[in-house]
Amino acid sequence: MGLAFYKREGDTLVPEPLARSLWGENNMHGVAISAGLSLTAERALSDLGRDDLQPARYTVDLFRPAAMVPSTFTAEVVREGPRICLIDVSMIQDGERVARASTLFLSTSANPSGDVWSPSDAERPVPPPLDLAPEGSEPHVPWFHSSIGWSQDFAQHQNASRKTTWQTGVPAVDGEPATPFTTVASIADATTMVTNWGSRGVEHINTDITVTLSRLPVGVQVGLSALDHVKHDGISVGTATIFDRRGPIGTTVMTAIANAKRTVDFDNITYADDGTREDGTRRTSPGA
Repeated sequence: MGLAFYKREGDTLVPEPLARSLWGENNMHGVAISAGLSLTAERALSDLGRDDLQPARYTVDLFRPAAMVPSTFTAEVVREGPRICLIDVSMIQDGERVARASTLFLSTSANPSGDVWSPSDAERPVPPPLDLAPEGSEPHVPWFHSSIGWSQDFAQHQNASRKTTWQTGVPAVDGEPATPFTTVASIADATTMVTNWGSRGVEHINTDITVTLSRLPVGVQVGLSALDHVKHDGISVGTATIFDRRGPIGTTVMTAIANAKRTVDFDNITYADDGTREDGTRRTSPGA
């Protein structure tokens, strides 16, 4: 049995220990929630036989705490046309909807010939060197970059400098490999780790995730680099660039509310590649 967020029991997904959040012992984190939602949307598109479309926008609403209990995921095709397909997915626990996602799939074509502004290569995020983070598909402790450079030591990055992360996707379901879409959709929840993580830990809890994609990542390794962070009256908005080793592929935007009384403090937390924490509990490392 490898690392995964769920195990499949019929039509139900049962959370594995890796899905447990640092916000509470019985809470599931957003990485696992998004993994289940995106997997369901991707399979619904496949059931339609639409291999001519790719995900372009993916939005998750996290409006109730998801518990560490068996969950079902349902999909509804809202609109299907020649160049578009919109699929809504719900996550249901004990008969109650706790999260939802909307995925917009679009057809691809040739780029128009006109020139438009984009950042220079020097302004683009750069992955960690291959000697630190080789290419592959095995999940590992996330790499982070801040003022101290690249490392997997979380305590070193508990500072106020700009952050970037590099991660490998964890399979949503045990025995079912991660896909490029479930990888980017789940790791997008780590936007909080590059935009809301500061000198005192993560003091905001996100209420949503929005991903925009011009293409899927190559493989299951993805980076997030902070673009902006603004906050007023306890509400924050964080924006990050999504990239792989070939370059930027889109953006992620996250809104969050202040949660300073239950701050996730990484000052004394370390992880191993098998998902275990130093104290022996098994939790996820990509996000809070």
